[in-house]
Amino acid sequence: MTRSSLPIAALTLGLSLTLAACGSGGGDAAASSGTDGDWSGQTLTVWIMEGTNPDADPFFDEVATAFEEQTGATLDVQFQPWASAHDKFTTAIAGGTTPDVAEIGTTWTPEFAEVGALADLTDLVADAGLDDDLVPGLQEAGTVDGALYGMPWYAGVRSFVYRTDLFEQAGIAVPTTWDELRQAALTLKQTFPDTTAWPIAGDSQYGVMPFVWGAGGQIAEQDGDTWTSGIDSDAAREGIEFYTDMALQDGVSTAAATTWKETDLLKAFEQGDAAMMITGSWTPKTILTDAPDLEGKIGAFPIPGQDEGISPSFLGGSHLGIFNESDKQDLAWEFVQMMSTGEFAQRWADEANYFPGQASLLEAAAESDDPLVAPFAQQMVDGGASLPVTPLYGQIQGKKTVETMLQSILSGKQTVEQATSTAADDMNATFAG
Repeated sequence: MTRSSLPIAALTLGLSLTLAACGSGGGDAAASSGTDGDWSGQTLTVWIMEGTNPDADPFFDEVATAFEEQTGATLDVQFQPWASAHDKFTTAIAGGTTPDVAEIGTTWTPEFAEVGALADLTDLVADAGLDDDLVPGLQEAGTVDGALYGMPWYAGVRSFVYRTDLFEQAGIAVPTTWDELRQAALTLKQTFPDTTAWPIAGDSQYGVMPFVWGAGGQIAEQDGDTWTSGIDSDAAREGIEFYTDMALQDGVSTAAATTWKETDLLKAFEQGDAAMMITGSWTPKTILTDAPDLEGKIGAFPIPGQDEGISPSFLGGSHLGIFNESDKQDLAWEFVQMMSTGEFAQRWADEANYFPGQASLLEAAAESDDPLVAPFAQQMVDGGASLPVTPLYGQIQGKKTVETMLQSILSGKQTVEQATSTAADDMNATFAG
């Protein structure tokens, strides 16, 4: 296997215009020039995002060996920094210089599919018997107009991480409803006044989303080809009000958290300044590495449903996509299957502190007796959700519309009704544009 670090490219303007002739929906990876399973002498070029797996080099050494044994082909893995990857992709798509296969963030897949850059994997997945064995949230995020363009590879999800020792001292059981969650936070506040019971981070959109969805609301909804905001619906407002009232009315947060990012939450928890927080499934190992004194003192639980069950939480991660420009699409599919199912999918997930995108592997994780694994896996199985599957939502994220809404509420500048109306107007302007 060969590796190289490719240079950062500038964002290419007018990508959608450049590729308009390709048409929305792309091609079909099944319609390629296969060689009956023997691709000796060929090289498959793959872009993988840098830093997700700290042991990526030895991992891909083994993948390359197995891939060559299976296909006869050489694997050329090129690592790309996340920070510059989107610009790199858009430049490559516009210039016709894409790799054969790439790791693609789940929120980017619809964008690249709609400009015709990605191959349709629907029939390949069905022929492999995998269409009922993909994690639903990841599958939904990779689907545009009923066709699958991103093969689920790995993902993480946010749930609660909490101090088991503080819960035990305060006599608190793991909450299973919103009322129990609120009461747990109030009890923590009363029992441990020097510790923030539950910091409500104003600069994190992913903390509030479970309460929008849990109340029956939507971030945005699609009607035909048209998207409109749902953030100002009665149900969405109910969830947002519950979440923000934990800080404004119940005082279980701290004013400083109004501008906190998720990294600030993590720091506060590691320093013993927070009793529980909504955080990613990839963070418990980080916590125990940074704060080894918390060993045996932390646990996790899914975000409770309003009255029962689990509130949905954003399931984010990566797909593997095959590019239409590739003339090795059969070979590319061999690689995609190897990486996204079975042994290598499980190993990547374990080493990177994420979960695999194959449903049967995820269900096995949900049966784990590890208190820092099973709750997150359960969240993914029973309550994993995707963001609006449209590239326009990426623009909304870029403008930090949801975070601005949250901060205006938490700072007292706007009511929930005012802030959600402002956010909805902003979203709808983007969708209309």
